[in-house]
Amino acid sequence: MPEFRLIQISDTHLARRSPTLTANFHRVSEHIDAKRPDLVINTGDLAFDGPSNPDDLEFAKTLHDALPVACRHLPGNHDIGDNPTEVGPPPAEPVSEQHLQKFLELFGEDRWHFDAAGWCFIGLNSQLLNTSLPSEAEQFDWLAAQLARAQSRPVAVFLHKPLFLNSPDDPELFTSSIRYVPIAARKRLIEMLRSVDLRLVACGHIHQRRDYTPGRIRHIWSPSAAFTVPDSKQEIIALKEVGLVEYRFQPDSFEVFHVRAPGQIDVDVSALIGAGSKGY
Repeated sequence: MPEFRLIQISDTHLARRSPTLTANFHRVSEHIDAKRPDLVINTGDLAFDGPSNPDDLEFAKTLHDALPVACRHLPGNHDIGDNPTEVGPPPAEPVSEQHLQKFLELFGEDRWHFDAAGWCFIGLNSQLLNTSLPSEAEQFDWLAAQLARAQSRPVAVFLHKPLFLNSPDDPELFTSSIRYVPIAARKRLIEMLRSVDLRLVACGHIHQRRDYTPGRIRHIWSPSAAFTVPDSKQEIIALKEVGLVEYRFQPDSFEVFHVRAPGQIDVDVSALIGAGSKGY
């Protein structure tokens, strides 16, 4: 395959009771139908509140199954719960094996790998990190095996949460697990990734579009496909808008296109009933 075309969506936050967010998802689906990429990846928060309302995950599954091309999924904090944190208050709904199993029953996998266009693609469950659950250790062992088989091929990693704000050495103030991969697990993960030719880290979660390259690795934050968060609830880090990201991978290179599906609207999360009760 000389070229591999991929669309990343994230933070779709689907629920039957939120027709405005469903409408944004339909606009994204129509755009995907027009573009017909080889694959779609949703980097988490498929549901609005999966841990408390399992029907949200089931509704998200139905809509993703209706996409016109194949889709791979990764869980976010609104799907299976959030990581324990070293900084700030504990999560309202922590990750549990029970929540993870519900996700696996519906979507089949919470991590994955595949090869295309000379690249090795790896999807990680960032929500397991720092939990000490058996599934966290299993994922680290699995990741070690995938990195060993990558050999000299370029690697792209997808996960829900950003690895960090600006660098692996961000001060403690910026290491809350609510926003970023927990610091202890992050150190281990980054050390493992140094063994391969990592070119891309793609995530979501922050609901802001960002594209930056600290060192030689390009970091892409996909915006939410569903809604934006007002400045009164979240500081401005990058661009607050809804949208998606398109990629074209070729052997030893890739291109990134920052896109907004026709008809998508910037829904303010403050307008959604009860939406402010959890982290994004």
